[in-house]
Amino acid sequence: MTVPQSPVRNRAALRRAVVALPLACTLSLGAVACGGSKKNEGGASASPSASPSGSPSPTSSAEKQKFAKTRFVANAGLAAGATYQWIIKPYKAGGFKKGANHRKTTLVKAGLAGVFTYNRLKAAVRNAQGDPTLSKALAPLNSGIESLKNLGTKLRKGEAGSADVDQFQNVINNVKDVGKKNGAEVTNQVPSASQLSGG
Repeated sequence: MTVPQSPVRNRAALRRAVVALPLACTLSLGAVACGGSKKNEGGASASPSASPSGSPSPTSSAEKQKFAKTRFVANAGLAAGATYQWIIKPYKAGGFKKGANHRKTTLVKAGLAGVFTYNRLKAAVRNAQGDPTLSKALAPLNSGIESLKNLGTKLRKGEAGSADVDQFQNVINNVKDVGKKNGAEVTNQVPSASQLSGG
């Protein structure tokens, strides 16, 4: 014999479900936006519905554009955060100069940040392809992003100068400007050490 649940218990369960569902969606979107593996860098989008392959996929073009912007913002924000934290800031503080305290460690981190920034910006450009307006606005920046490809090695070896650091800053500023003008404002998000070393 089953005992009917009291209305109080039903309301409590409903409240928990109402709180848990948005939280789960937010966490899922954050995980998808940051990307876990290189395979998902530019492809999978977050949405409540799933494709036959089991990966989430948007159901309408409006959703595709929204999630494209969300992922663009996440990847560009990580690129901007890494650039500021481990390239621009230590360079301005004199950390790249010969004789500086912890110079070797600073240069290794800057080199990792250079590679990370390039990879995140490339992922952000792929993400933006889901939004035609944002993708078109980013197109003129492709050559600037591509110019960062080998600068991580220069930074690590201590061969980068002010022009190289300025190149990172200019590309990041241009990407931020394009995002802001197209409803995808980018803010600096400093990546964790494991994200940085993972590229």
